[in-house]
Amino acid sequence: MTELERVPPGVDPNVPSSARVYDYLLGGKDHFAVDRAVAEKLLAVAPDSRLVARANRRFQVEAVRHLARQGVRQFIDLGTGIPTSPSIHEVVRGVHPACRVIYVDYDPVARMHAQVLLADSPGVEGIQADLRRPAEILSDPHVTGLIDFDQPVCLLMVGVLHFVMDDEDPAGIVAAFRKHLVPGSHLVLSHAMAESDPEAIAQLAMATAGSPAQGRFRGRDEVLRFFDGFDLIGPGLVPVQDWHIDADDAAIPLIDGTPHLRVDGGVGRLSAGPPPNSP
Repeated sequence: MTELERVPPGVDPNVPSSARVYDYLLGGKDHFAVDRAVAEKLLAVAPDSRLVARANRRFQVEAVRHLARQGVRQFIDLGTGIPTSPSIHEVVRGVHPACRVIYVDYDPVARMHAQVLLADSPGVEGIQADLRRPAEILSDPHVTGLIDFDQPVCLLMVGVLHFVMDDEDPAGIVAAFRKHLVPGSHLVLSHAMAESDPEAIAQLAMATAGSPAQGRFRGRDEVLRFFDGFDLIGPGLVPVQDWHIDADDAAIPLIDGTPHLRVDGGVGRLSAGPPPNSP
């Protein structure tokens, strides 16, 4: 079967997908020529981007494992992407088998793979939805049937908000989800930073302009705003390769020095009171 013959319905193989570009950087197999072209242009100016992608994934795994160890049993992964082993439900259920996970992505390829992966996994669901529409996600019967919002929830927005443009109000999107969370819930978030190499930013912008893979690099203060109402735990908001909280998870650094493409990550715990200037 050729590459074009395995394109699922609803997918334009001529338009790059952030999920498939990320899959390529992680060494996956679910991408098309247009996705590889975007990734290769990025690698040409930021050759350590594969390592950054791996570090971002490791940050996500370490964060959810830590939270499961702390007693969190419910996880909503927004912008799941193409499934990568170990999956979030594999990680958290390795800590406690009662953990429940919702995977959310609008990419049909990601949805197709999630359906196959989760076919025999009770307590784990995958839905095709856009995080820009929080109300639709929060009212989805798969979500309401699995997640108890009267109990703490871990909300994951790993490597996804930089694909939400300013006029789409990313802070408002986070706030809409936050309003449904009880104290003791957590936000796990990583974001491409404006402190990245200017040439890498420019090359990525040219390669993805006007497509769903178009990104917005933000400064530290802009990213910290997404954590309004949450208290940062562990090392705070730091480059993903530097984020560690459990001593047994701290591995040999993947990246030596400052990468051309900088991605920062942090984990916030929802405080008891309302955030300042809460929308």
